[in-house]
Amino acid sequence: MMTLHTKLADADRIDDELVLAYDQREKCRLRARLVSGDDVALFMVRGTVLRDGELLTGADGRVVRIVAASEPTYVVHCDTPLTMARCAFHLGNRHTQAQIGAGFLRIRVDPVLREMVEGLGARVEQENAPFEPEAGAYAGAGHSHGHGHDRHPLAPVPLRQKIHRPSDPAPA
Repeated sequence: MMTLHTKLADADRIDDELVLAYDQREKCRLRARLVSGDDVALFMVRGTVLRDGELLTGADGRVVRIVAASEPTYVVHCDTPLTMARCAFHLGNRHTQAQIGAGFLRIRVDPVLREMVEGLGARVEQENAPFEPEAGAYAGAGHSHGHGHDRHPLAPVPLRQKIHRPSDPAPA
C-alpha cells in the first residue's frame, strides 16, 4: 500500500489524485482509495488540513494531488454587505466553519444555522460543492492551490508551549 506523508510545493508530474471530503482532509491518519483505485495510507502531522490542489508524496516518490470532493453545503447570499457581515459574525460566534467567497458564505448543512441566517435576512440554497472553510487566524501561513488568493495569518502563530500539570516536578 502506498503511503503519503509529505507536502510538496510543486512537482513536475502528478501520478494520481485523491478525492476527499473536508472531514477526511482534516484527519492526520486515514486509509483511502486513489482515483486509480489503489489503496493509500495518509500519515500527516497532527493538525494538518489538506487543501484542494495540494500535492503529497511518500517514500516511493509518486506525487498525488488532493481534490476537494463535492459535498452537501448551504450557500448563504445577502443583499447588503451589512447583512453578510452580520451572518458571518453570528456563524463565527457559534464556532461554525465557513468558507468565505466573493459575495457568499458556504457552510455545512445544518437546519438550525439555515434558520438563523435566514432570520438575519439571508437567502440560503443547498448545493453540492467542495467545502474549503477559512483556516482561522492561528492556522499558520494559509494555503496555496493556484487560484491567486493565497492567505496570510491574521495574527501571529503562537509558539508551542509546555503544559504544566500538577503532577509535574517543580521547576529548578
